[in-house]
Amino acid sequence: MRFVRRLFDANGPSTAREDVLELPWTRRWSHVPRRSAGPDFHRADYRRARENARLVARSTLGEDLWVDLQRQGYLELPSRLFPGVTYRLRVGLRIEVLCEPGVRPPWRHPFLCINPTYPLPEEEFFAHLYLYVRDREEEIIRVAAPQPWDQPLGRTF
Repeated sequence: MRFVRRLFDANGPSTAREDVLELPWTRRWSHVPRRSAGPDFHRADYRRARENARLVARSTLGEDLWVDLQRQGYLELPSRLFPGVTYRLRVGLRIEVLCEPGVRPPWRHPFLCINPTYPLPEEEFFAHLYLYVRDREEEIIRVAAPQPWDQPLGRTF
């Protein structure tokens, strides 16, 4: 209906801000190949998206955690809900669940698979996961699919 109103609006086209607003979560992404943003995404688009993602991740984590991530290749966050459990987050990979000696794992398998709803650069999704594990662990527990092996996430690039 909005389209029809805009089409026949005497005041002209909508503002530029409305024209560039993307709502990727409103679309289905099952047709897009794994580790891709789709056929209309070109090399320059990937480069720009990854550069922006790096800025988002670095700003989200802060300089100290960013340096730790670059040096170690992962960040670890202790669980707030399961004593003795630590989540190891790695860019582009599943969450690894580590347990202290004598602590029973909360899941049967040591890896948690969570993919974004729509394609995102790996570092940007890493920042999302970091915030969710840190601040909304209940949501991670609700949506994660425990897996027996590690592998790259499918909806990141």
